[in-house]
Amino acid sequence: MPDLASLLTGLAALYGGASSITYVLYTLDKSAAIAQRRRIAERTLLLWGLCGGWPGAWLAQQTLRHKTRKLPFLLLFWLSVMLNLALLTGCMRFYFTR
Repeated sequence: MPDLASLLTGLAALYGGASSITYVLYTLDKSAAIAQRRRIAERTLLLWGLCGGWPGAWLAQQTLRHKTRKLPFLLLFWLSVMLNLALLTGCMRFYFTR
């Protein structure tokens, strides 16, 4: 069983890496939208957010002003954030109560 420092370092790497990738995906999607090119599927953006990239997605939404007006997407985005945090909480509880 890894120690707490290793666990937190791994989580930071996971969330940081996923957030970086997700931010880039939002940037590419925004660029494609402006140029009227093929877009990145919303499902892809949401899945990357669910897998830990939601901080990068939120940052991209705020800095790029992208994906901030479509209510169905925003609802799914915040649902994926809550699901990610619930899964993280469950895993941490399991880890600390064994």
